[in-house]
Amino acid sequence: MAPLKEAPAAQWGTQTGLVQEVYYQGELYRGKPTRVFAYLGRPASGKGPFPAMVLVHGGGGKAFREWAEHWAKRGYVALAMDTAGCGPNGPLPDSGPGQADDGKFRDFTDQDVPDMWTYHAVSAVIRGVSLVAALPDVDHRRIGITGISWGGYLTCVVAGLDDRLKVAVPVYGCGFLGNNSVWKDGSLAKMSTEARARWLRNFDPSQYLSGVNCPILFLNGSNDFAYPLDSYRASYRLVPTDLRHVSIVLKLPHGHIWTFDEVDLFVDSVLRGGTPLPRLGPMKTDGDRVSAKVFAPVPIKEAALRYTTDTGEWQKRNWQSTPAEVQHGSVSTRLPAQRPLVWYLSVTDERGLRVSTEHEEL
Repeated sequence: MAPLKEAPAAQWGTQTGLVQEVYYQGELYRGKPTRVFAYLGRPASGKGPFPAMVLVHGGGGKAFREWAEHWAKRGYVALAMDTAGCGPNGPLPDSGPGQADDGKFRDFTDQDVPDMWTYHAVSAVIRGVSLVAALPDVDHRRIGITGISWGGYLTCVVAGLDDRLKVAVPVYGCGFLGNNSVWKDGSLAKMSTEARARWLRNFDPSQYLSGVNCPILFLNGSNDFAYPLDSYRASYRLVPTDLRHVSIVLKLPHGHIWTFDEVDLFVDSVLRGGTPLPRLGPMKTDGDRVSAKVFAPVPIKEAALRYTTDTGEWQKRNWQSTPAEVQHGSVSTRLPAQRPLVWYLSVTDERGLRVSTEHEEL
């Protein structure tokens, strides 16, 4: 971590509007130097130093100019880097490994670890934090990170490693991929027994999440195809309860979506003193009733029990909803009589921001 926390050598490129191209130092790949490409967005006006965000794309993605611009328009310096070995116009001649699954999950030895995609991608993200932290218009005490899908996976790893981060939002991504994930019976199963154990020991976010020391929002869908709720819950339970926030949304679409208000306003609440998201305490059951304390700086407009009586693959379970009551700082309702049962409580405030409890099972 010590060399990764040093500002990397960088070459600045074309600026268009709020966004400028930049190439910065990456890790050695097969003994040769590499570069990482990124877009850096800056606010059009205002007096710095500004808070900053590091933005990590998912599988099949790239450095997204529009994502950096989105945060720049919100008053942040924002770095959207590429973790797939690409520049603005395709593959770089001096890149690290690509992001295809056959490279991410190839058989490898301990000596091969520094040439693996996750090693390079995590390093690229941490060096990205170092790059923005060294900029004169950035307040290095107010830097956050968010990532989508594989970028959420990387966010979980980096948030557990880099103590400079003050807020984190992994969207979809989590750990315990060897317990349950779209890769458990796919790419991970194709590896040798030794390489699979080595991959999970080195590269699964479950090895790092307990190191998170900043507020973190876990945002996922009830039926996410890649990161199912059992692995998701096991992941966020590694983070201290006072730091973790959870938002499980019924059938949340999976994609390179950076317009979730929950992400923007959660970050604002930590880095800019904005109004926090609502928050639910742990669920309690009393007979057939379930309740949780609710802390809501903005009035709650909807509360619900989300539940499923299905078993089998989490991705294929049918979820239902029933209204819940909000009274005297608590949300409560009756549990359905059917068994088996999986459920969680969810609230939406007048801004449309959605948060939930963790799920429970009977």
